[in-house]
Amino acid sequence: MSTVASVRPLFAPTSSAALQAQVRQESLAIAAGLKRQDVGLLDELIVRYQHRLLRYLLYLSGNRELAEDLFQEVWMRVMVRGAQFNGLARFDTWLFTIARNLLIDQRRKKTMSSLDELFEVGGEDDRPMSFELADDEPTPFDRCANVEDRERIASALLELDTLYREVLVLRFHEELSLEEIAKVTRAPLSTVKSRLYRGMAALKPKLERRPLRHPETV
Repeated sequence: MSTVASVRPLFAPTSSAALQAQVRQESLAIAAGLKRQDVGLLDELIVRYQHRLLRYLLYLSGNRELAEDLFQEVWMRVMVRGAQFNGLARFDTWLFTIARNLLIDQRRKKTMSSLDELFEVGGEDDRPMSFELADDEPTPFDRCANVEDRERIASALLELDTLYREVLVLRFHEELSLEEIAKVTRAPLSTVKSRLYRGMAALKPKLERRPLRHPETV
């Protein structure tokens, strides 16, 4: 039985406290496996998180080629520095933090000093892009939208300022808590809340220009 699967019950409506204990147990099991440099565990983590990681990088960078390059670098970093993960936080929080830092480092090499500056320079990569990602687990956005609606939401998200878009993606696509988003972005909780509020406010008129299809009209 795999390291990750072994700490997850087969069935389970669980209470909030039980779920938290389950997540913590799984995080500690992953940390132990990474310290052992368990190749099988790494393969399992890649399969489990690849779609979410690539989606996050696509939304954050707005550039498929760059996202795919960084995707490979993130897993290399996990393999080399896996022993640094102590299991006190969720693995996906640590994974997204690595991805974010690598993107910032890559942009700094091009004389951009922070994530806030990602889209200040206009160019080919700034155009709204369309992409498809297979993912077995629907997000809150996915659950209330068909394929066409998801494309409209993705297009609208890509028009937002990078910092607002990042918080919305982490909150509603990746379902991280506000506290976990604060850890990933290294921002105070109050800042995360403000970005979420402002991002939602900025997203609303963009979606109104792209009216979503209701089930009865499909």
